[in-house]
Amino acid sequence: MFHRTIAAVAAAVAFALPAAAETSMPFALDWKFEGPSAPYFAAIDNGHFAAQGLAVEISEGSGSLDAIPKVATGAFPIGFADINSLMRFLDQNPGAPVTAVMMIYDKPPFAVVGRKSLGVSGPADLPGKILGAPPPDGAWAQFPIFAAANGLDMAAIPVEPVGFPTREPMLAEGKVASVTGFSFSSTLNLKRLGVPADDISVILMADHGVALYGNAIIVNTDFAAENPAAVTGFLTAVAMGWKDAIADPAKAIESLIERNPAADPALETERLQMAIDANVLTDYVQANGIGGIDAGRMATAIEQTKSVYEFQAEPDAGLYFDASFLPLADARMLK
Repeated sequence: MFHRTIAAVAAAVAFALPAAAETSMPFALDWKFEGPSAPYFAAIDNGHFAAQGLAVEISEGSGSLDAIPKVATGAFPIGFADINSLMRFLDQNPGAPVTAVMMIYDKPPFAVVGRKSLGVSGPADLPGKILGAPPPDGAWAQFPIFAAANGLDMAAIPVEPVGFPTREPMLAEGKVASVTGFSFSSTLNLKRLGVPADDISVILMADHGVALYGNAIIVNTDFAAENPAAVTGFLTAVAMGWKDAIADPAKAIESLIERNPAADPALETERLQMAIDANVLTDYVQANGIGGIDAGRMATAIEQTKSVYEFQAEPDAGLYFDASFLPLADARMLK
């Protein structure tokens, strides 16, 4: 009886105490609320962030480069951005407090997406045909590497700067013959606009000589130094969100649709599945878990970047990626 009374009192006291405060971690995405962002919303709805003591609010972005300055200035503690653009940003802003801590797109979705009916099926078809490219686009940022790897003279490719909202409509209308973009975004946007699937050519840069990595979780290093457990907790929850999305993509899309009711569930499920199959669940990730990088491949990526971009200082992989915040591999396995 005494022990039961003590237990009851302890439970009452525990219930009366305030809950531990959650760490606020606003998360800056690279792009709009589309299929590939569903795993992060699933991590919220499935309680993975809360289990790590985190309160996460997700904000959409306006391109692959968008989150880098947001995180570097401390406006957001954590974001999602192209690691190759991060290299250049850090070269141009030495000492900026931002680095990548978790690779998501092990195989980047950078692509040139064209229409076969307009004469674009492969890299050799690009000279002489108008290429639509949004200036802040991550794929466009890597296009010089793709061109060099395929022996293309960039001066022979007429480039039309376009906005993100007009990119696929201009291709659908035949005003440009191809565009740069993420494979899963441009392809499905064209299908939504009525372009037949068999008329769409997807030239994935990673399949044509480009050894780069893609988008990664980036963090403000000042925040990370003060809150290392929160950063590791965030990455743990992200891995679980992707695991949930891989197990049940349609369920993950439900979390997305709650935030973007205007989205087409079937289209966004297809977009998410494309990202999983082509960009996230690679052989390397299946063997090692999501989030890490291979040092040799990273060195090759830096050398490819050096071939088209003149670094002000000698590039240092340690500035661009810090694996010390990653959870153990078992917590990052996706199947």
